[in-house]
Amino acid sequence: MFQGAFTALITPFTREGKIDEKALRKLVDFQIEQGIDGLVPVGTTGESPTLDPEETERVIRIVVEQANARVPVIAGTGSNCTDKAIHMTAKAKEIGATASLQVAPYYNKPTGEGFFRHFTAIADQVDLPMVVYNIPGRAGKNIENPVMLKLAEHKNIVAVKEASGSIPQMMDLIAKKPKNFNVLSGDDNLTYPLMALGGTGVISVASNIVPERMKDLTQAALQGEWERARRLHYDLLPLFKAIFLETNPIPIKAAMAMKGFVEEIYRLPMCPMSEENKKTLSGVLKELKIL
Repeated sequence: MFQGAFTALITPFTREGKIDEKALRKLVDFQIEQGIDGLVPVGTTGESPTLDPEETERVIRIVVEQANARVPVIAGTGSNCTDKAIHMTAKAKEIGATASLQVAPYYNKPTGEGFFRHFTAIADQVDLPMVVYNIPGRAGKNIENPVMLKLAEHKNIVAVKEASGSIPQMMDLIAKKPKNFNVLSGDDNLTYPLMALGGTGVISVASNIVPERMKDLTQAALQGEWERARRLHYDLLPLFKAIFLETNPIPIKAAMAMKGFVEEIYRLPMCPMSEENKKTLSGVLKELKIL
């Protein structure tokens, strides 16, 4: 289940600042038609910190309904409050999500034991496969490999979205992990090297706009077609850089608006790109024949 390219979906908003259900359903269909392996609503790319619980539940429900079991849906239900994460994960299971994505508790900066107890509590309380999300750049704390390996022993903790940016950490984890525990890249630009080391795919920002190309890259890697995978990686590298010219998800949402998928509407503290960066982004999209 946790192999290939999974899209960390943006959350479209109307000009009034509400969830744009029509646009979201179209995005789901576009992703599936382009062959994506799975969808991940209400992650950081979906502006999850600015969605209230009812909106989070609604986005998950829309994506699950529209996907209609055609692809797995890994619902972002994490929180820096364990009780809230348990509650939202139970809701996601009730709605029909395939799995949950649990971000490392941010701002709290737990100890290793705190991380272990947090994720274990969720996995014990809700019988749903879990993908742990290690992103020290946003959470303020790295989940060290000894803790991750302990978590990997739990029957419900099946994968990690690894965004530490540390190749040595990723190599060590892959070398020591249980066979049935998958390591997914949390950075588009590290998908190729991580898969070369034994990772199984990516939870991708770029695949919002190029799902078929990210699917091709991961499939080439899974099939051992390394020259083809390398070429696809370098073809997409300018895009990987451009969509992080400013804080995610600002550039990818701007790119999707340029393509006509969504209105370029954010919720504060996210705000539109600078005109200079938007011009650079547009140039990259045109160069790659995305626009």
